[in-house]
Amino acid sequence: MQPSTPRYDERLTAPWSWWAICALVAFSGGLLTFPIGTVATLGGLVGAGALAAAVVSSYGSARIRVVAGSLVVGDARIPLTALGEPEELDAEEARAWRFHKADPRAFMLLRSYIPTAVRVEITDPADPTPYVYLSTRNPKALAAALAG
Repeated sequence: MQPSTPRYDERLTAPWSWWAICALVAFSGGLLTFPIGTVATLGGLVGAGALAAAVVSSYGSARIRVVAGSLVVGDARIPLTALGEPEELDAEEARAWRFHKADPRAFMLLRSYIPTAVRVEITDPADPTPYVYLSTRNPKALAAALAG
């Protein structure tokens, strides 16, 4: 049996500047251990770099997929039948929904480095979640995949 091909698939990877910060953290780890000796310096460099890279990689590993009649966001799987009409949010409107318009009961996948988003009402009356807010680099394509 072949798995369904996703209608939409996006990984919210961290920006390149965060990886540059990882390199600086690695360098700092090497500097901190420099007085101990060469082996310790290399250990501090590799250890600090690996830890920083693991943190950035895990934060940037969030995925949004529309596949097999479901919206899959991280570990959450929401059937498309339980979703209303998607709303594309530009940077200003997305910021408003992250702050003063936000509902604490909402399911939100936020990434501060992605300015645009999509908001979709939950239409299932048994679900207390009012809407899903998803940071996305391509709100038009995600909204089209959810609507289609």
